[in-house]
Amino acid sequence: MAVFGVNPDFAGIKVYAFVGAAGTGKSQRAQFVADYLDADYIIDDGLVIRRTAIVAGRSAKAERNQIRAIRRAMFEFDDHRKSVMDFFRKSPDCSVMVIATSEGMAERIIKKLELPSPTRVIHIEEVATPQEIARARKERQSKGQHVIPVSHVLVRKNFAGKMVGRLRVLWRAKAPYEGEKTIVRPPFSFYGEVHIEPEAIEQLVSYVASRVSQVAGGPVARVYSTAEEELCIDIDIRLSPGDRSIIAISELVRQRVARSVRYFSGLGVHNVNINVVGLEFP
Repeated sequence: MAVFGVNPDFAGIKVYAFVGAAGTGKSQRAQFVADYLDADYIIDDGLVIRRTAIVAGRSAKAERNQIRAIRRAMFEFDDHRKSVMDFFRKSPDCSVMVIATSEGMAERIIKKLELPSPTRVIHIEEVATPQEIARARKERQSKGQHVIPVSHVLVRKNFAGKMVGRLRVLWRAKAPYEGEKTIVRPPFSFYGEVHIEPEAIEQLVSYVASRVSQVAGGPVARVYSTAEEELCIDIDIRLSPGDRSIIAISELVRQRVARSVRYFSGLGVHNVNINVVGLEFP
């Protein structure tokens, strides 16, 4: 990619690009790729997204016609562009992943926002098989639906389950625009409601943690939701001697658990707390 002039305020921002033709499943995999790159924010469809929540911008899908939608996605409206740039001025040392249909589109978005040139470009073919891309294209053509990487999960106060589907919501006064929240469905075909018991999430967490080298025995997980409907996860683990330090193992468990829960359930993860409760020796 070409190197653009960078706004001095954004010189410390690390930029990635995730590109692929329209309807190939980029947005469905956006959170997973962003976790892999350790990107703090995703720019997609005119929005700035963090941990499945919209934090700035305006969706191109809210526009009345396709021309305005394209201009919105490209940040060609001055007030829209300025609001997003003002947001990034408050996070000068973050990392950002730009989603686009081509490298040329990614270049134009980055140039409009005066961000640094990308340090890495990932193509959809690197994270999806030809069969998965073909299915995504078929879904787009037959249903005309578009997924944005924002959680559409309504968690009951007692965390009895979640509901998936398409939903249009009117955001609170502090963000007075209409947005769309969607969820990446589990890897099976299903329409209607999906209920996930807390025990299922806890079992997933325990399994993922147990697969980390030097984690001994059966990790014990506890899951509860925040007022913002994100998950807090506590894990008790026992360790066995090895090459990694306690801190290194704990961080690896934390990263793998957060990534797996977000990917397989579509739920936002607020934090993962690791408690080392003991050591086991051969």
